[in-house]
Amino acid sequence: MRIGLLGPLEVVAGDAPMHVGGVRVRALLIRLALDPGRVVSTQALVEALWPDGGPRRPTHALHSLASRLRHALPDGSVLRSTPTGYLLDVAPASVDTFRFERLAREGSRALDGGNAPLAAARLREAVALWRGDPLADVAQTRYAGAVIARLRELRLTADEDLLAAELATGAAGPAIARLEQLTTTYPLRERLRVLLIRALQADGRPAEALAAYEAYRRMLADELGNDPGPELRKIHLMLLRGEPTAVTGRGHQNAGPEKSAEAEAGRPARGNLPAALTSFVGRDTERRRIAEQFRTYRLVTLVGPGGVGKTRLAGTVLADLPGPAWLVELAPVTDPDDVPRAVAAPLGLRVTADLPTRLVEVLSVGEPLLVLDNCEHLVDAAARLAADLLGRCPRLRVLATSREPLNIPGEAICPVPPLDPADAVRLFTDRARSVQPDPPADRRVAEICRRVDGLPLAIELAAARLRSMSVTDLAARLDDRFTLLAHGSRTALPRHRTLRAVVSWSWDLLDEAERDAAERLAVFPTSLTASAAEHVGIGSELLHALVDKSLLQFDAGRGRYRMLETIRAYGLERLTDTGRLAAARAAFTACYLDQAERAAPHLRRADQLPWIARLTAERENLSTALRLAVEDADATTAVRLGAALGQFWTIHGDHAEGASRLRDALGVPGAVPADVRLDAVASFLLSAMLAGDLADASAVAGPVSGTGPVAALARALLALVDGDLGAGISALDGHLSHPEPWTRAMLWLARAFLLGTAGDAHAGRQALTDAVAGFREAGDRWGLALSLMSLASTHLSAGDYDRAVAALDETMALLRVLGTDADQRVWAAMVRIDAGDLATARDELRDVLDQAPSTRHVALARLGLADLARYDGDLGEAKHLLELADVDGDPAYRALYSAGAGRLAVATDDLDAAARHLGQAYALALTMPDLPMVAMVGVGVADLLRRSGRSARAAQVLGAAHALAGAPSARNPDVLRLTRDLPAMLGSAGYRTAYDRGRRLDRDGALELVGDI
Repeated sequence: MRIGLLGPLEVVAGDAPMHVGGVRVRALLIRLALDPGRVVSTQALVEALWPDGGPRRPTHALHSLASRLRHALPDGSVLRSTPTGYLLDVAPASVDTFRFERLAREGSRALDGGNAPLAAARLREAVALWRGDPLADVAQTRYAGAVIARLRELRLTADEDLLAAELATGAAGPAIARLEQLTTTYPLRERLRVLLIRALQADGRPAEALAAYEAYRRMLADELGNDPGPELRKIHLMLLRGEPTAVTGRGHQNAGPEKSAEAEAGRPARGNLPAALTSFVGRDTERRRIAEQFRTYRLVTLVGPGGVGKTRLAGTVLADLPGPAWLVELAPVTDPDDVPRAVAAPLGLRVTADLPTRLVEVLSVGEPLLVLDNCEHLVDAAARLAADLLGRCPRLRVLATSREPLNIPGEAICPVPPLDPADAVRLFTDRARSVQPDPPADRRVAEICRRVDGLPLAIELAAARLRSMSVTDLAARLDDRFTLLAHGSRTALPRHRTLRAVVSWSWDLLDEAERDAAERLAVFPTSLTASAAEHVGIGSELLHALVDKSLLQFDAGRGRYRMLETIRAYGLERLTDTGRLAAARAAFTACYLDQAERAAPHLRRADQLPWIARLTAERENLSTALRLAVEDADATTAVRLGAALGQFWTIHGDHAEGASRLRDALGVPGAVPADVRLDAVASFLLSAMLAGDLADASAVAGPVSGTGPVAALARALLALVDGDLGAGISALDGHLSHPEPWTRAMLWLARAFLLGTAGDAHAGRQALTDAVAGFREAGDRWGLALSLMSLASTHLSAGDYDRAVAALDETMALLRVLGTDADQRVWAAMVRIDAGDLATARDELRDVLDQAPSTRHVALARLGLADLARYDGDLGEAKHLLELADVDGDPAYRALYSAGAGRLAVATDDLDAAARHLGQAYALALTMPDLPMVAMVGVGVADLLRRSGRSARAAQVLGAAHALAGAPSARNPDVLRLTRDLPAMLGSAGYRTAYDRGRRLDRDGALELVGDI
């Protein structure tokens, strides 16, 4: 009898399939087949069969099911009862899950052994056992969830191994399609990316291989803030060099070395490694790397900052390796001459004149492993001893831990980074259980782990604090981390007991120039380039020294240096104590002011893309520079930075944030050059207008003086606030032929905004046409995209759908090239909805939802998708999407949210809620001011009136909405429905009379009618 669980339940006797009827009878067989040949307790079976509570007499019910199962099986004797439960007396090989695991294991071992054809044969046989989803009959039960997850992971690993085996046999082409499918399903799985990139290279497609690497790197950076692993970065380098990247072995698997004969026999190996007192968390990548390095090198040095867990990792790795391992603790040693004595102590050797010879004699026997732990303060002496012993003991291997490499020939370096976020949370939770039986599962735990840089020592010290404070208090006090995390193990050396002691120890090992450099680099809030360091007076030699000593981390892929937050905090503390903080901050702000002002002119030209990328990489540093200038009351630097960065924030779609930063800069008291202040004022007004947040614009901008084009632009934008649209249009008139194309385009764009607000759609469309021409000549993709999107709306209003769609298509192409303004992408998708192109709009919004850089953009995309769900009649999905969209944000966003909520309330006949939401949307749209937004609200009001039985009023409001918009959005689904339903209710003549009454209203009359909700 064979039992199949890798799909719907299958029972086969000989070659004949057997039917097992009854849902719970099948569930009983499945649960027993998961443990073939073993007794499954009655309690476990009851919980599996009745997860939500069993019958009053579950044991009797279970006996009844067992009886039915026994009769259904081809050989009922295989089901045996015991005093404690039931047993399915079959061999594991008769159950396909066990056969699958055995074959997959054999295939993996063959792959590790270099026998790719055998590996492929075994793995194909394993994968062929799958007929569908595992445990399909019981997939919804609690116990099955973990089993299914494990089986799926094993299947994915088997798929990876099979693809690796096929690639190793030269079958790259057929594997590529499968790999592309798997990487789509599992986008973050690095081994799949490794295999895909190698397959593309092997198939003679190196350019595509490089593109695949870059796509993965960008995805990791955007979604996780991480970089590809070492293996993938190495492959990338080989691709760039044109070197082959042959597939050998499994890679990216937990395939450790074979156990020693002593371990297999159950006898403890000789050595002095202490037993672990706590569980070990994570470090799978480092453990694999060390095992691989020891296959080639005899000296491996674990390098990382203090508190990162190098000693614990070393002990865990050595416990997995064959041969005796000897731990030499160098931390208590202060004299370099005592290093050989420290090695002799665990080996049981007496200190004699011939100690070096005795060490060689002992360490030449067998294949010993020597751990030199905490070498950093004795690095020269440790390096000399390691080199001597390795040279004279040919089978000796040495594992060193240090904050810097030993720098001797034959050394392999394994960087030990902080824990990844998931493992950091696991470690915190594990250690918290020692002080709290039920540790908190709180999102702030992840934040705590991030704030302490994922350093195991800091995480353990923080978890111990839960004995006396809540997670909330712990997170709130991390700004004073060195005081908070000050109670470590009493058995540790003083420099390992507290977080401050660990960092201080590292600082004391630096020379004076290195300490000064580290402290001045602490003002950088995020990563930095070598050129930025040089700008503040820190040369490459000092950078390299700090990297070697684990005070800085270097990202070779991005060419950037980063300091852990904990080390930064210590450096800032030192700067403060020595009175050098102000000078370091001034140097930092000067560095990024220089970068911003050099980049600013290029952001308006055809060569803007590389400059946008440079500023994007420095985004946090630039924001910090502005914040520091504001805090230090340096008005000139603050306003210069704001003026230089205004266009950058606008291109990124950070309109509300840009307006807020410029507001802060302009609010710093002090004299500022008039032309610089005017540039900052114009940037602020543009950002505030695009954010729909002009409430305090006049107060922030102050009086605008000057006669040039920038002053004209500022006056025009201020006219949107005070409502004097004619004065704003007049201010622009003398500058619309400006010779510089970007300036000319921006002036025409401002004129279009004013004309649109005044309700002059025809003149507004012509102004937008001139703006498009200017931005196209300048080469500014952002300005061109914004102008084209606005022009598309005017084409729609004029009924020119082909030109509208063409403008939208070009807009989206430009925004994809820019890769920045998710805001514009959402608004462009909403214009597509007005054009009736719902499918494309849905695709665009889902793409923004997948890739949006901020929660605000995610929320905007959800609002658009909520409308699309409502159009489809899926009101539940529309409500769900609106609930996910946070209502905080700038006025434009809140107006859009309220309008969407109002239209949904109309659709669900909650007319009171609809009136409330639409009233809020109307009030917000007026403050911006944004007539198209008011018109959109008006369509919702018309629908509300229709549902309320006031059809004539609804038709009149619809006409007023179209008067405000300049023309009807005839293909908008809401408008289509109203123009179909209202004539049916009123008759064609009655509808036309009411509609025309609203359509003929002037701007003020139309606003009043729409607002009377």
